[in-house]
Amino acid sequence: MSPDAHRTAIAEESAKFAEAIKGADLATPVPGCPGWTLLDLVRHAGSVQRWFAVLLRQSVQEPPRSRDVDLRLPASDDGWPDWLLEGAAEAADVFGAMDPDAPMWTWGADGHARFWVRRMLFETLVHRVDAEAALGLPSTIDPALAADGVDEFLVNLPFATPFAPGVARLRGTGETIRFHRTDAPGDWLVRLAPDGFRAVRDDVRADVTPTATVGGPAAELLLLLYGRTDRAAAAFEVAGDEALLARWFDNSRF
Repeated sequence: MSPDAHRTAIAEESAKFAEAIKGADLATPVPGCPGWTLLDLVRHAGSVQRWFAVLLRQSVQEPPRSRDVDLRLPASDDGWPDWLLEGAAEAADVFGAMDPDAPMWTWGADGHARFWVRRMLFETLVHRVDAEAALGLPSTIDPALAADGVDEFLVNLPFATPFAPGVARLRGTGETIRFHRTDAPGDWLVRLAPDGFRAVRDDVRADVTPTATVGGPAAELLLLLYGRTDRAAAAFEVAGDEALLARWFDNSRF
């Protein structure tokens, strides 16, 4: 997906998020984020959008020393949906004015401004689903968008150790995990090496026999990788080394 497609999807996901929380009890616990209430979730999502917008506006070239931004929090509880939309609109303005190919500091694999647009999209999408789950609302995720999210997660995960230290334990001697998309062509192969791991798109390499496989629709794979569902669920086809899969999922969340 292109940065323009990511920008459009952020607006759509933010609108769904805002709609879900209208009139909701903000003290509602969020199972996908243990210890958080719905208020914590909304404030986090909107704050991240504003922080990313600042990073892009300043085109930062080194890790920022502070995450403090002017949040302009709403004066009352019924103002949170509009506050969330205002942050998304501010970010969209920044996206429209930037060069997505401009080099800048990122924590992930892609050292360009477009990294932050893609990262913001899936931060917003997953927390939109968190809000809907907390409120007992149904969730849908576009399959193509979900597949892009699986790719974004797996490609960037090796760089997440500063805030997900368990990732450093994902090492091995050549073991492989295949994440197999069952609703359309598209696989990802993760290979663990002594110095870490990397993930590659692996749509046609039938000659590779993975150590373990997890198959499911793209949307379910995305939520599984983010720890929002369990591989024992009926949506998944699991085969191979269970101990390897347990180690992966115990150490890969961020």
